[in-house]
Amino acid sequence: MPDPNGHPTPTAPYLAEGPRTALRRFTEADAAEFTARARESRAHHRPWLFPPERTDTYAAYADTLARDPAREGFLVCERGGVGEVGEGRPDGAVAGAIAGFININNIVLGGFRCGALGYGAFAHAAGRGLMGEALGLVMDLAFGPLGLHRLEANIQPGNAASIALVRRAGFRLEGFSPDFLHIDGAWRDHERWAITAPAAPAA
Repeated sequence: MPDPNGHPTPTAPYLAEGPRTALRRFTEADAAEFTARARESRAHHRPWLFPPERTDTYAAYADTLARDPAREGFLVCERGGVGEVGEGRPDGAVAGAIAGFININNIVLGGFRCGALGYGAFAHAAGRGLMGEALGLVMDLAFGPLGLHRLEANIQPGNAASIALVRRAGFRLEGFSPDFLHIDGAWRDHERWAITAPAAPAA
């Protein structure tokens, strides 16, 4: 929904904010922008990632994230002065534009308190450091209000950009899982990266 000046405004309140990015929930109103960005980013995402490119598949995806207690979904949105265009924003993106997404899947509580990350930057936002900042915000939520102790990221070995993202965030390589996930018609090998919550300061 645009503001009175014709610029997009968030359709849900921000859950966390950094200098350049903010996180909010997926909403039905995001379908057109999200799927358009997914279609534009197809070459950037393949063969690693297949986010919904149609409004019907987006609706099912967003509904699952909203209703499944074992999942938390976050849209990564750009911050800045509304309508700012300039260096680093060649496509004319404005404040509130969706830059990507980070989801926590397969959340298990109890003695495990772990979740598995799934994420992607859209092509217009790739290589600008936005996802690194947003991942830090997600980690703060995961290890704070969500009460998790551990986050995992299972990444195909050839996905250098994804590996670099979690490495910069402090994840450690824990192992290698052959035929771990069925993606794009075949069982794919994955590296297992993980991070645990910082130790609480001594009293």
